[in-house]
Amino acid sequence: MEQNKNGKFVWGIILVFFGCILILSNLGVVPNFGRMVALFWPLILIFMSLMFHFGYYTNRKNVGLLVPGGIFLTLGVLFQASMLWDLWGFLWPGFILAPAVGLFELYFFGNREKGLLIPVVILSGISFIFFSMSFHTLGSFARYLIPIILIVIGFIVLSKNKIQQNNEYHDQNGQQDFYDDNENQM
Repeated sequence: MEQNKNGKFVWGIILVFFGCILILSNLGVVPNFGRMVALFWPLILIFMSLMFHFGYYTNRKNVGLLVPGGIFLTLGVLFQASMLWDLWGFLWPGFILAPAVGLFELYFFGNREKGLLIPVVILSGISFIFFSMSFHTLGSFARYLIPIILIVIGFIVLSKNKIQQNNEYHDQNGQQDFYDDNENQM
């Protein structure tokens, strides 16, 4: 009974909201409702994605909900970015990446079945190849983007290598940190 009242309340709020938006649109206070829907329709996909993710987080047994959730989220973000900034010529390889994102979520939050990584790697690789081929559509910005990405990846690799070397040093020498030694002496 309580759930029925909550559902009617939510629908009432939604109807009042859309009615107010339409009136304000007719008065010229807000942009034309049709134009706004045409520009922000990908938010529907993002909302659907959030519902799939919410369904998983409320019952962690439904791991399969993450696949359509990841696909809809990736598609929604790609469509919205393309609609707002006219990036269709650059972002189209992201549509190949969408199923890989959903499958990776299934792998990461599921049973970690190694077989799921095969299509993830294949689809991600194909998407990366096409992304690299479409950098020219970004103009002069692309000349700086690839070197910046390489520098960031290089720093990540160097920092992980340094951390690994420190851990190996401590493991081999069986030494505690300097601060641990001083605490024991006091």
